[in-house]
Amino acid sequence: MTTVDSLDFAGKRALIRVDFNVPLTCEFKITDDSRMTSVLPTIQKILNDGGSVVLMSHLGRPKGGPEAKYSLRPLVSHLAAITGTEVMFSDDCISKEAFETSTNMTPGSIHLLENLRFYKEEESGDSSFAASLAKHGDIYVNDAFGTAHRAHASTAIVASFFKQKCFGYLMAKEVANAKKLMNNPDRPFTSIVGGAKVSDKILIIENLLNIADHIIIGGGMAYTFSVAKGGQIGNSLFEADRVEKCAEILKKAEAKGVQIHLPQDNIIADAFSNEANTQLCDSGAIPDGWMGLDIGEKAIKSFSEVLLKSKTILWNGPMGVFEMT
Repeated sequence: MTTVDSLDFAGKRALIRVDFNVPLTCEFKITDDSRMTSVLPTIQKILNDGGSVVLMSHLGRPKGGPEAKYSLRPLVSHLAAITGTEVMFSDDCISKEAFETSTNMTPGSIHLLENLRFYKEEESGDSSFAASLAKHGDIYVNDAFGTAHRAHASTAIVASFFKQKCFGYLMAKEVANAKKLMNNPDRPFTSIVGGAKVSDKILIIENLLNIADHIIIGGGMAYTFSVAKGGQIGNSLFEADRVEKCAEILKKAEAKGVQIHLPQDNIIADAFSNEANTQLCDSGAIPDGWMGLDIGEKAIKSFSEVLLKSKTILWNGPMGVFEMT
């Protein structure tokens, strides 16, 4: 595994894929900067070498182009504060002006690009878009573990345009921990898998079937599994084109002796709003006009019982909605 310690960044521009998908208030204030502070060691190593840094990230899930609420501009002042360095910002990640800024950078400087997902080519893994992004740097560094499972232009594709590429400290640490965990976990080994979409976590779940003793599934993806079991989910988020895959996963788990735990109940709401009416409801019996937004009291109790008996726990993704935009 090549890491930043293996390379000398003196006089070089490092194009770093980071995960700055941080929660923001309605006033665009950062409520948790851990995703930013976690990559500081990588940034500082490169700057200390005498290199410069171009940072690229996504924020949220913009639809159809730029949206002010998903701009990375509000992060600039905080990034400058935690790095102790002035941060330049480009409001278009592949504009002529952005390329000129990156080209004219001096050692010790930082350039933050606007949200990659303002271009649909990012998520589709477009090669031409990746080639454009590659113009920003001499060395590619991936330090975005949270997006490592996605074959997007800024991750898997852009790396092919660089002779020199490596992992940042955060990525290297997470990969090393994952290898240790997967090769020889203390048992019982329980994995918690959450998040909005099954499609984002299918590969993770299928790999876990070969190593885990228990898999706890929550978040929006749990409703697709509920449909696969014949449950009623009202207006809850689910992926119709993944129902068959969920049914297949449930059968594989049974065959392998892996226990999959789905929520027994949910907190449901009549709208996706902080002002919505809410109540508890048994899973698989959510009425029309209501949507599941979190796990319920029974689910918390049953999941906790499993976790208390576990010797190894791997957690990936939230069990319910944690922000509303």
